[in-house]
Amino acid sequence: MIANAQEAKLKKIFNGKNLKGWVAPVNKDCWTVSKGILYVKNEPTKKGEILWTEKSYQDFVFQADFLMGEGTVDSGIFLRSENDQVQIGISGSLKRDMTGSPYVPKLRYPVEASGVKDILKLKDWNTLKIKLVGKTYTAYLNGKEVMTYTSADIPASGPIGIQLHPGNEMSISYRKILMAEL
Repeated sequence: MIANAQEAKLKKIFNGKNLKGWVAPVNKDCWTVSKGILYVKNEPTKKGEILWTEKSYQDFVFQADFLMGEGTVDSGIFLRSENDQVQIGISGSLKRDMTGSPYVPKLRYPVEASGVKDILKLKDWNTLKIKLVGKTYTAYLNGKEVMTYTSADIPASGPIGIQLHPGNEMSISYRKILMAEL
């Protein structure tokens, strides 16, 4: 087992050209790829959706750069299912930024990421790294550990998802989406 998330050998799971390796989204207009960047933007009906990896993962390190866009950004990374998510942006229920915090539907936000206000760059690229081993996941924002949480109900295996939250006018961009299996 790898003790430190920085030691994992990360490999691209987003090729920067198209969505090969990902389950095709229902609304393709919400997900566009250009020059190495995945652009995510809600369409007029604001339905939202999740872009899932085709592959399932057990223990892993996931890393992606993200850039907050327009509107009320409410996105996140789903871990193995829709049960566990690491939030990016404004929580719809709490109406404040919860970046780096776990969101679990039955529990809402069981813990809050620490120090995010001083680390998060609202107008520049940020790096979110998530290490998941067994039922415990740790989030790092721009190289700083901000949260560790153990989930009672996280599945042992499953895909990784990028959320476009419904109900908001928003956009967010992702690049350098990487994964290392542990």
